[in-house]
Amino acid sequence: MLRNFCSHHRQFARVIWPFSLRQGQHVSSSPTHLQKANYGSGITERKKFYENVSISQGEGGLFEINLDKRKLKTPGGTLFTVPNEALATAVATEWDAQKDTLKFYTMHFTTLCNTALDNPTERTKDQMIRAALKFLDTDTICYRVDEPPGLVELQKNEWDPVLNWIEQRYNVVIGSSSSIMGPKIPEETKETFHQHLNSYNFWSLTGLEYVITQLKSVVLSLGLIDKHLSVEEAVLLSRLEEEYQIQHWGNVEWAHDYDLYELRARTAAGALFAHLSSESTAVKKKLLRD
Repeated sequence: MLRNFCSHHRQFARVIWPFSLRQGQHVSSSPTHLQKANYGSGITERKKFYENVSISQGEGGLFEINLDKRKLKTPGGTLFTVPNEALATAVATEWDAQKDTLKFYTMHFTTLCNTALDNPTERTKDQMIRAALKFLDTDTICYRVDEPPGLVELQKNEWDPVLNWIEQRYNVVIGSSSSIMGPKIPEETKETFHQHLNSYNFWSLTGLEYVITQLKSVVLSLGLIDKHLSVEEAVLLSRLEEEYQIQHWGNVEWAHDYDLYELRARTAAGALFAHLSSESTAVKKKLLRD
């Protein structure tokens, strides 16, 4: 799937966007393959009601999504607009990928845009940052086990390098602990991360917070956003104990694979959303071309 997010940014474009759209251009009617799975009765689906998807630039330079002649709107009834062509292309591709039934749970870019546009819980940027940083107190890679010895060694070998990297990168102290209370995170560390997250705009922060909730880790999420980790690496590190247990006791293959690919997809979408919401227009256009 996504091989090296750190150094091969362009692979996101090839995997998520098999083509690129120009303003007003219709996308191909041939949908890309979507994984079929039973998500449960709570999942929202709807019969497909359009044939063609296109993007156009509207007022204020914002980009809109057109389903045939209808303009897409958010669940809150707001006109669906995004700040740049790259995000518009990502969203349009998701809508074009749908077959006879719209499977909204596969449309991660659309969901993230809806969240940023509607802000259904009416949170401020500061509230979003504080919610994200709550994961630092229970960060996945800060909680260690005392046994079995094999897992203790695995956590040390795989997690310590990432922990050392982020402490040096941001000049902070985090640490790890096998206590049920976890490590005591210094207030100075929290303030440093608060200031860093405050440098993100609202849309980028929406993407980053989404990644943090997927990985249950501020450390791994920043490692991914800063291109120190690939998507596969970040996801694997977030599931280290589970993967260890599977290696020793086996697993239900289809269930494990499905969960893994879904987590990768959500994490990749959130990371790319954060990048596309913050990078310059020139970088976004280059990403789409490549």
